[in-house]
Amino acid sequence: MEYIKVNKQYATHIALIELNRPKELNALNLQLMGELRDALKELDDDDNVRVIILTGNEKAFAAGADIKQMADKTAIDMLKIDQFSTWDQIRKTKKPLIAAVSGFALGGGCELAMTCDMIIASESAKFGQPEIKIGVMPGAGGTQRLTKAIGKAKAMELVLTGRFISGEEAMGYGLVNKVVPTEMYLYEAVQMAKEIASMSPIAAQLAKEAINRSFETHLDEGLTLERKNFYLAFATEDQKEGMKAFIEKRKPEYKGK
Repeated sequence: MEYIKVNKQYATHIALIELNRPKELNALNLQLMGELRDALKELDDDDNVRVIILTGNEKAFAAGADIKQMADKTAIDMLKIDQFSTWDQIRKTKKPLIAAVSGFALGGGCELAMTCDMIIASESAKFGQPEIKIGVMPGAGGTQRLTKAIGKAKAMELVLTGRFISGEEAMGYGLVNKVVPTEMYLYEAVQMAKEIASMSPIAAQLAKEAINRSFETHLDEGLTLERKNFYLAFATEDQKEGMKAFIEKRKPEYKGK
């Protein structure tokens, strides 16, 4: 891995992926995205990992796509490159994925953060979809996820003006979970990850799937999936352990089985 760092044992049952192109403010080139896709697939298959944290550095989560890779491309070139197939694979990550964001999360960086399930932001975080300023528009889900997260009017404003918003403003719109001092953003992401990792990993994945489906289906279809996953949880040892521990007034010990 050249452009990301992976720590599979960052904390108990928690893996950390760090975007690592600091000179380019973690601009998302094709190689970085491919490495990220492969790392997430590997962590998804690792039974010891229950939660994944994705971060950059204090200056930038990711300042956008690598414009130098795209500037001279034609529409046919972009079609053949098919860069968004990588994003589709990242979106299919089954385990809970937390973005720890500080500094710039712009364009593709904002889209990558929104691909995660939760976002912890530092006080210095800046979110935005400024593609309009270079003659294009979001292409990795920005118009869709941003609209679902904050509503049509605000999404339209941010996409059509390209203006940045602070972590506090993003939290007010419901885009992020929490805003903390810059020196605390990764710590807070780890605390959230630890809490989630203490739960049944199977139940967490089933719940994530059901929540994500709510954005893609009508209510009846979403309820059908929710009920199927609810029933499926009763086929796990974790369900027996969780309910037994509740009755016995003790802390459950989940094994992901």
